[in-house]
Amino acid sequence: MPKNSKVVKRDVDDEVIESVKDLLSNEDSSDDAFKKSELMVDDQEEKDVDVEEGSDVEDERPAWNSKLQYILAQVGFSVGLGNVWRFPYLCQKNGGGAYLVPYLILLLIIGIPLFFLELSVGQRIRRGSIGVWNYISPKLGGIGFASCVVCFFVALYYNVIIGWSLFYFSQSFQHPLPWDQCPLVKNTSHTFVEPECEKSSATTYYWYREALNISSSLSESGGLNWKMTICLLAAWVMVCLAMIKGIQSSGKIMYFSSLFPYVVLLCFLIRGLLLNGSVDGIRHMFTPKLEIMLEPKVWREAATQVFFALGLGFGGVIAFSSYNKRDNNCHFDAVLVSFINFFTSVLATLVVFAVLGFKANIINEKCVIQNSEKILKLLKTGNLSQDMIPHHINFSSITAEDYNLVYDIIQKVKEEEFDSLGLKSCQIEDELNKAVQGTGLAFIAFTEAMTHFPASPFWSVMFFLMLVNLGLGSMFGTIEGIITPIVDTFKVRKEILTVICCSVAFFIGLIFVQRSGNYFVTMFDDYSATLPLLIVVILENIAITRIYGIDKFMEDLKDMLGFSPSQYYYYMWKYVSPLVLLLLLVASIVQMGLSPPGYNAWIEDTAIEEFHSYPTWGMIICISLMVLAILPVPIVFMVRRCNLIDDSSGSLAAVSYKRGRIIKEPINLEGDNTSLIHGKSPSEVPSPNFGKNIYRKQTGSPTLDTAPNGRYGIGYLMADMPDMPESDL
Repeated sequence: MPKNSKVVKRDVDDEVIESVKDLLSNEDSSDDAFKKSELMVDDQEEKDVDVEEGSDVEDERPAWNSKLQYILAQVGFSVGLGNVWRFPYLCQKNGGGAYLVPYLILLLIIGIPLFFLELSVGQRIRRGSIGVWNYISPKLGGIGFASCVVCFFVALYYNVIIGWSLFYFSQSFQHPLPWDQCPLVKNTSHTFVEPECEKSSATTYYWYREALNISSSLSESGGLNWKMTICLLAAWVMVCLAMIKGIQSSGKIMYFSSLFPYVVLLCFLIRGLLLNGSVDGIRHMFTPKLEIMLEPKVWREAATQVFFALGLGFGGVIAFSSYNKRDNNCHFDAVLVSFINFFTSVLATLVVFAVLGFKANIINEKCVIQNSEKILKLLKTGNLSQDMIPHHINFSSITAEDYNLVYDIIQKVKEEEFDSLGLKSCQIEDELNKAVQGTGLAFIAFTEAMTHFPASPFWSVMFFLMLVNLGLGSMFGTIEGIITPIVDTFKVRKEILTVICCSVAFFIGLIFVQRSGNYFVTMFDDYSATLPLLIVVILENIAITRIYGIDKFMEDLKDMLGFSPSQYYYYMWKYVSPLVLLLLLVASIVQMGLSPPGYNAWIEDTAIEEFHSYPTWGMIICISLMVLAILPVPIVFMVRRCNLIDDSSGSLAAVSYKRGRIIKEPINLEGDNTSLIHGKSPSEVPSPNFGKNIYRKQTGSPTLDTAPNGRYGIGYLMADMPDMPESDL
């Protein structure tokens, strides 16, 4: 035999045949369609290694160009809009700096362990969420389908928010900003301020009337808002172009979309700290309220934020990690990404409250001036005596401290008739206590603050470009959570599937760009993801710890990582995390039951929000969203339990691409009790021959064995062919 191990051709069709070692590394599969007998020669090597760059045989599965690109992808997916407009609100509402304590505790209990679990199974099995959980336990294969459904629901409305950001971004290239002042209305006799704007504020009016042109209720459709329809189309085109080549295209964009938000946040922080009142906002933010920290609601909201901040259950984490090398240290990745996410939330909180402190300071100054003028009028009319005013007070240039001193004196002296005077207490804390989140923070409060910035158009452009990039980073992971599992399972072309998925999502998403679309966004945000994702992650934990086996999984991790993970994860996965998740699920159901299902509708005449209950058809949609999201789990379980689908038909068989051809691999996952990760590959089985191992693709066999290492069955068996002439090799 020749000294070097080469892949040998046997058929006249010039088909390239690979060694068993490379096939195992690439997770290629056998197929009944290939009925020819092929011989392969392999080096005697006992490690299952990835094909290195520059070798004759390339890994059929795409891979990240670098570790940095992968980390940026995971960071971009986990760090999203919620870090900017949800975390600061929860921090302010739930005890300020004290909120960080339960958040960090829950990050260690459920965040990092479950993030590590998803990273590890995705990296080793190298499939999307459908393939991973179908492989772990075919009866629980519906977990992957449920993740895909939730990803699709979330993508529908999440990209609408990116469309809103694109609209504000496009309107920021003008000075003054269009939401700086209330518009004037002219009639035949005189000019007056728009009543709806005068009753609210310029930024509130612009958001509800100019941007959304919102209707007064969910039932009042009002037709399409064409400005937002165009922005939604632009958002989906951006996502489609970025995802059409998978990680080869989206991975390069990650360098900008993941890093640019940090540049903007740092610029805003530096600029914010130089503004009057910013320190007041930050001090208010991080002043701990320890008594609030002990309330159960605080822990429930902290657990929910940890859960969604890391993107658990969506399938995006599994999809991204499936493109890694098998010996990648995913434990380090889990800890790194989790803490980057946490510190990003803290950084965003600093920025938000520095800017809101500046805004509160401006509003407080206006309050002082207006009420000082009232005091002067009361002094002139004799309702107040000049004797009660301290001599050092100068109303023409009064400070907030001096005004509060005068206010307290008047309140004590005129205690009985004080309310009739119409004076207000101008405290900056009162303004900072007006908690805002979500679109109210991004498109109303923050935009109002930026109108007072020097060079406000520049900061507006930067802010909304940051929101677009934060949204796109999360959208890439969400769409990857849909595309990768379907491509791995059904072997459709990724480019075609991406275009179809984005096109369908755009047309369904038109319901969100009606005049009533904002109410549908609220509905989907409240009901499409929370409960289904909690159930999905609980089932993921059960599948690994109870069905696959936590002891075996820990051994698999040791084999993959090269070291034994801490026993901390053993106890978290087996006992603590499932218990916390179950408590969180029960608490979420109770909270959903106690909170009346409804939405805040904008009333044009009064220029305020009013709470409206969902109509009957709206409640049907809410329930349908939750049922449809979790329905794949019982369906797949019953199909597998009752053997309604024959695995040998190839309908649910694992499939692999190889050099432009599709190679199916019918497998019997039910009977595979071997180790998922730790088992040995065929190349590790002792060979009866010395120096070279000869393998033959099994043909004509009624059954097809699965690979001993627990991957999708490859069906290569050692051939005992002592009389094989050397010339035939």
